[in-house]
Amino acid sequence: FRSAFLPAAERYGVAHVIDQWVTRRCLAWLHEGSAAREGVTRCSINISGATLSKESFLYYVEDQLVRYPVDPRDICFEVTETAAISNLRAARKFFAKFKERGCTFALDDFGSGVSTFSYLPDLPVDYLKIDGSFVRNMDPDRLNREFVRSINSIGKTMGLQTVAEFVESPLVLKLVRDLGVDYGQGFFLHRPTHATMSGEP
Repeated sequence: FRSAFLPAAERYGVAHVIDQWVTRRCLAWLHEGSAAREGVTRCSINISGATLSKESFLYYVEDQLVRYPVDPRDICFEVTETAAISNLRAARKFFAKFKERGCTFALDDFGSGVSTFSYLPDLPVDYLKIDGSFVRNMDPDRLNREFVRSINSIGKTMGLQTVAEFVESPLVLKLVRDLGVDYGQGFFLHRPTHATMSGEP
């Protein structure tokens, strides 16, 4: 889905429509306080690079937060490192605007581009999500293990929390724990689930 559908959506100029729909439905769901939310303390919303470059999206999110007055601390916006670097000025503005409101930010697929390290101090993110291509191949690839160790160390030095993507086996979970990574994400920990959301489509 992510590798085929979303690039096509960006190519045909409809990614921002999808991101608006997801944002609106997510905020509405949080605002409802439904039983399905039990145990969910924070909801992450992925933003595409094409959407990030549109200043109108910033105002759209502001409007939706007025329409659905949820606690901003319950929202984490995720942006891939490639999107953030490609749209650095827009990313800084978007991050700063909603950081003031209390939202948190995650830099997704971190490590997939070497330029990130020089720009990272300028991006007020809270989480580094370590690119899954390194994590899933930590065993037996020692080089990937060192990549994960280095990214985790950089994150901790900057006071950020780290997330290992693609944790798909007990061994990989043990390896990331041994390295001191804060959180894990992957099929071994939990499969995607469907939450029913009422309201407009």
